[in-house]
Amino acid sequence: MRIFAIGDLHLPGGDIKPMDVFGPHWENHFARIEADWRARVSDADVVLIPGDISWAMQLADALEDLRRIAALPGRKLILRGNHDYWWSSLTQLRACLPEGMHAVQNDAFDAGDVVFCGTRGWTLPQGGAAASAQDEKIFRREVLRLEMSLQAARRIAGERPLFAMMHYPPLLPEFARTGTPFARLLTAYGVRRCVYGHLHGPSVQRGFSGLYDGVQYDLVSCDALRFALLDVSL
Repeated sequence: MRIFAIGDLHLPGGDIKPMDVFGPHWENHFARIEADWRARVSDADVVLIPGDISWAMQLADALEDLRRIAALPGRKLILRGNHDYWWSSLTQLRACLPEGMHAVQNDAFDAGDVVFCGTRGWTLPQGGAAASAQDEKIFRREVLRLEMSLQAARRIAGERPLFAMMHYPPLLPEFARTGTPFARLLTAYGVRRCVYGHLHGPSVQRGFSGLYDGVQYDLVSCDALRFALLDVSL
């Protein structure tokens, strides 16, 4: 089993929403992703998609996008991003997910050789500025959700490796000295690798990809990867 990752697919959600408004490099972006996906991924592989999957506002409008992804090879693990407004009830979502697609939320997924977990995350505090009360509340909630997911993964993993995915960056270069609550949890639970997305355009340069405190981090937003999947096999 090989493991691939690519995030922030930003499929149209039933409406025509050309992504090249964000730059000409986005033109026909999903066709390019599909071609690379079909050339490299087998049905025995796992593909991680850490959020911002569809612009749809309602689940019914996102289903076409989900089916389009499901038609590609491999098992797909999806995570909620900040633009996935269609993802509300996990029970409803799981009831209509296409075969071979699994949603991770506050729990873990046993893929055999590897156990996967994760949460959306939230914006890391910047520049020493105090976060708003609302941001602080969401941040703390996401830290708790990550730990819930890690606990679930550890219970079923035994000695098998843990792999995490988040949507927001769990770590940025400016936090390398102090770490973050997310990074500390990932290390404490022995996670081997963590993929994340959310960053686009010039912000890609702010991302962190590399080894930190025993965990390998990879930025996998699709434009950061030039619209080709990243092989993140352990």
